[in-house]
Amino acid sequence: MTEFTVWAPEAVRVRLRLVGAGDHEMVADPDGWWRVDVPTAGPGTDYAYLLDDDNRALPDPRSAWQPEGVHGCSRLYDHSAYTWSDQRWTGRQLPGGVLYELHVGTFTPEGTFDSAIEKLDHLVELGVDLIELLPVNAFNGEHNWGYDGVCWFAPHHGYGGPDGLKRLVDAAHARGLGVILDVVYNHFGPSGAYAPLFGPYLAETSNTWGRSVNLDGPHSDEVRRYIVDSVIMWLRDYHLDGLRLDAVHALRDQRAIPLLEELATEVEALSTHVGRPLSLIAESDLNDPRLITPREAGGFGLHAQWNDDAHHALHTLLTGEEQGYYADFGSLESVADVLTGAFFHAGGWSSFRGRSHGRPVDRHRTPGHRFVAYLQNHDQIGNRATGDRLSASLSPGLQRVGATLLLTAPFTPMLFMGEEWAASTPWQFFTSHPEPELAAAVATGRRREFAAHGWSDGEVPDPQDPQTFARSRLDWAELDKPEHREMLDFYRRLIALRRSRPDLSDPRLDRVDVRYGDRFVVVRRGRCVIAANLAGKPQRIDLASVVRTVLLATGPGAIVTRNGVELPPESAVIVAV
Repeated sequence: MTEFTVWAPEAVRVRLRLVGAGDHEMVADPDGWWRVDVPTAGPGTDYAYLLDDDNRALPDPRSAWQPEGVHGCSRLYDHSAYTWSDQRWTGRQLPGGVLYELHVGTFTPEGTFDSAIEKLDHLVELGVDLIELLPVNAFNGEHNWGYDGVCWFAPHHGYGGPDGLKRLVDAAHARGLGVILDVVYNHFGPSGAYAPLFGPYLAETSNTWGRSVNLDGPHSDEVRRYIVDSVIMWLRDYHLDGLRLDAVHALRDQRAIPLLEELATEVEALSTHVGRPLSLIAESDLNDPRLITPREAGGFGLHAQWNDDAHHALHTLLTGEEQGYYADFGSLESVADVLTGAFFHAGGWSSFRGRSHGRPVDRHRTPGHRFVAYLQNHDQIGNRATGDRLSASLSPGLQRVGATLLLTAPFTPMLFMGEEWAASTPWQFFTSHPEPELAAAVATGRRREFAAHGWSDGEVPDPQDPQTFARSRLDWAELDKPEHREMLDFYRRLIALRRSRPDLSDPRLDRVDVRYGDRFVVVRRGRCVIAANLAGKPQRIDLASVVRTVLLATGPGAIVTRNGVELPPESAVIVAV
């Protein structure tokens, strides 16, 4: 016996269609839910819904499995049928951890959950603690970043479907790795979004990606429950260790209890039940520390947020780029502000926005581990015109300097797949929309966006070109080349040092001391000091402390003096004092 339910508050008639077994009339509850029991249906049954007198067969908005794609029928899936082997898994907390962001479709040549399992030992040897998957919920087409997803309960079938994701999480846990999933609740993708046909899932307002989700209008209680149930489902049924909530600043929500606080409350309850930490990480452009302030202190209670200010400060320092939203950065002062206060825009002027922006972080009460920092991520690479990584423009020396500053900062550091060996493959914006008009619109929009910055049509890769996707796959054969092996070895040693020295993972922002001068910066972290020479010439740097030993250098040639170091060009050193 299977009970089929679907929320369609404005429908007059709803039918359930079972493939090969005809249609069944459903009965409405006063709250807009339609129901019918079917004794013969069970796991593996394909089904769809028909609204009113329309004979279109629509997939279930809460479908757990879309084996024929987002336009096809849904298939019943039994979460309890999978046999897990992670009963002894106690979880991974964010504090003290190192994240590793990856896209399933380009992480390996095969681009599946199962093929990703084959690379988990590489990540264990690297020293990371949690992998962060770009969105894997079902989207239209074969290749996509994942932010065009339309089925918020179903893993993409091309990656391996529900069982494939469970195998990946299970295998990660067996190796001591936690798994975080990127999820998108601020909009539906442009193709295959059938949920809004069933009810008022969308508001009248819009954001960058289309219509906003209805979080505070009529019938929004059920829309919010739809999101909450999706969040709980990923964490409970797929044994995930956390979720990264995409672009929460695009959630239009005027409720007294915001959706984000509601999610934090629900996840806390689930974490208590399962007995392991579950993390919610926000991507936010607001620079508002209330997101990560505990609910007991009047905040929303999220566990961490991405910190673009940290990226921008380090990126401009290393590359010298100062266009667009980099305009306010580029100075050592901005690096010092970020390393000691997390946000650079903390209530002051933002030239890119044309207004003041942000709010200061309480350095004495807010731990740095609540900020995820990075030199590279999918956005900061993929949203460049050609998807070029730092390895395309920076010397190996400066790449190591950047890694040293990142992995000794008081934040939760995150690497982007391949960064650890200075991968030469780009990571470009790719799509595979089957609809010709949508495909053309995406390609035209991409060219127009970068034409305003001086890029010609021929220089901007066509997102729909299969070669754009192919170029973005990691080339694991690079690990056979000395220069890439050397970079990987450096990252391994740097992460191991961070783990072995409590001072280097200490999240207390008020314990970080930063001094800087002419193209050099000195960061004191307890009894450890990091000195970085960003200049193209050797420099002697006073550390104002007696050096006891060199813990790690980015390359040969560093000379220790009584209370300082002489560093070669574009190099850094970590010493104990």
